[in-house]
Amino acid sequence: AAPSRSLFLWDDGHPMRFYLRPGLAKLRLAPLVLAGGGRLCRVQEPGAVLLAQPGEVAPNGAVSTEYVAECVKRNQRLPLEPFLLTACGRLAFTEAEDAALLQAVRGQGMVRVSGRALWIELERSGLTRHSWQSMRDRYLRHLLPRLWEPPQTEDPTQIRGLFAAANREFESTESESDSSDVAELSTQDGVRRSPGETASELKTGPEDSAFPGIQLQRQERPQSTCSSSSVVGQVIKTMEHFMEKFAVDLLTVTQAFLKNSGDVEATSYFLQTGRRLDGYPVWSREDDLELQKDDEHVRNKLIAKFGAENVAKRIVFRES
Repeated sequence: AAPSRSLFLWDDGHPMRFYLRPGLAKLRLAPLVLAGGGRLCRVQEPGAVLLAQPGEVAPNGAVSTEYVAECVKRNQRLPLEPFLLTACGRLAFTEAEDAALLQAVRGQGMVRVSGRALWIELERSGLTRHSWQSMRDRYLRHLLPRLWEPPQTEDPTQIRGLFAAANREFESTESESDSSDVAELSTQDGVRRSPGETASELKTGPEDSAFPGIQLQRQERPQSTCSSSSVVGQVIKTMEHFMEKFAVDLLTVTQAFLKNSGDVEATSYFLQTGRRLDGYPVWSREDDLELQKDDEHVRNKLIAKFGAENVAKRIVFRES
């Protein structure tokens, strides 16, 4: 198609004004801008689009010169945001690109995320406009730390609020199978391990529980499992460790704890494999509803499914 003569006109019909420092780039782009109905400024004017070449030091708000070329190539006026440059002259990542990166990396082990092969594959697929090095840097330096951010306080009410939010989402599912979306998570070295090997490696914290005060017997349950700041601190440290180890967000870790009655060892194995370490299934919302029934037959069915010890622990955990 012939280049549009209204390519660089705003929606109200006014021409877009561009400022670009004198040089070869300006000589190359000037005919394209003018042919598309745009204007070039001799000096930087208010409201004018400031163009800069990728790689050069650019002030905030500068747009890559690739914007003009890409508009001409597609023969349509494109949004400016995807072509914004950072202070060091790199193309800025858009929210859509950040979301695409998070989706593409979800479920990948840390070794793969830290390597090169994954990112080279994403570059070849055209996931974003950036090089594989830029995508890896963006994820590791900017996106991943956000996923790892723990609660900024050891306030027990905020910890309970986090579990309440995760519990609402957990209970919104009518029923779940024994497998989970976290089952696709890989180990750091990409090798599945036997339950014995994993158990010996993943023991974490006192009594292997995120809630050291929880006992199996109901009468020994403390009034509040989050009443002690030391216990809350241990919970936060355990969650941070799991978020870093398995490259998952805080909600995923919290729900894993809910499905495994707060048991650290079982939760860790579940995040790694999608299964329980002891071979029993994880708890679902449907199981919890059954547990609430005052019916000996139903209770016996749950004991047969989960084991008496796990049922007792679940009762304590749900009531805590």
